[in-house]
Amino acid sequence: MTTQRISGAGLAYAFAAYGLWGMFPLYFLSIRDTNPFEIVSYRIIFSLIFCALVISAIRKWGRFAHIFRSTRAVLTLGLASLLIYINWQVFVIAVVNDEVVESSLGYFINPIITVILGVVVLRERLRRMQWVAVGVSAIAVVVLSISYGGLPWISITLALSFGLYSLIKKRVGANVDAVSGLMIESMWMTPLAIVQWLVVSSLVGATAFAHGVPYALWIMSAGPITAIPLMLFAAATRRIPLTAIGLIQYSTPIFSFCLGVFVLNEPMPAGRWAGFVIVWVALVILSIDMLRNARRSRSARAAELV
Repeated sequence: MTTQRISGAGLAYAFAAYGLWGMFPLYFLSIRDTNPFEIVSYRIIFSLIFCALVISAIRKWGRFAHIFRSTRAVLTLGLASLLIYINWQVFVIAVVNDEVVESSLGYFINPIITVILGVVVLRERLRRMQWVAVGVSAIAVVVLSISYGGLPWISITLALSFGLYSLIKKRVGANVDAVSGLMIESMWMTPLAIVQWLVVSSLVGATAFAHGVPYALWIMSAGPITAIPLMLFAAATRRIPLTAIGLIQYSTPIFSFCLGVFVLNEPMPAGRWAGFVIVWVALVILSIDMLRNARRSRSARAAELV
């Protein structure tokens, strides 16, 4: 058994993927004149179209058909699509309503949620430092709830939906590539997107194509903007260890947090700062534990080869 090396290309792909995800708030803020439910409808539909174009360009319809014939994979991706729909919708609502900082909190606490899901769903045993990180994050949620005057529901919903989405995606494993997976998920979501668009059109009117051609084309770019980071992420995971991926993922909420605080000037009272600092302490503890565990695993594998 060999240890996966960290390649320069893999790091570049990972930082590019998480960098693009970190800039998502800028994209959705640029189209905030459109209703957030209408935005997500277009995101789903144009993701489907873009994935179909990519599969055609790389001539992978045979592979897609093979995946599509697996009832288990299609149904699993159907459940994943429901979770990622919730994640997308809540995120867009948060951004267009000037809650970028709270949305970043969701992705800061996502690693903690993933650890908790491992215990609840997969019956995993936590190491001591993982328990400490979970306890510290619980304190952070209490502090932030006091600061917000209630549970930070945007953050918790984003973290839970993405954590469960990631868990379900693991069920289909490496047999489903990023583009085929997003294609099937988009197929599941498209009927909902159409109904959502019809409801928005009847209640408040669809506006995406009422602001001129450049704006309409920018809305349509939601497809590649959604799919490209996923493809970069898939390329990164094949080239660098998951430990490195786990550390690089923090770059996305860091970028969003800085954007919300220093560019968009969202309010950050003392209580909110305290809550975020406690969350960061929990993440430092979790990261140290992750690095230590990875080092022990490498040492154990090296001992097996002796």
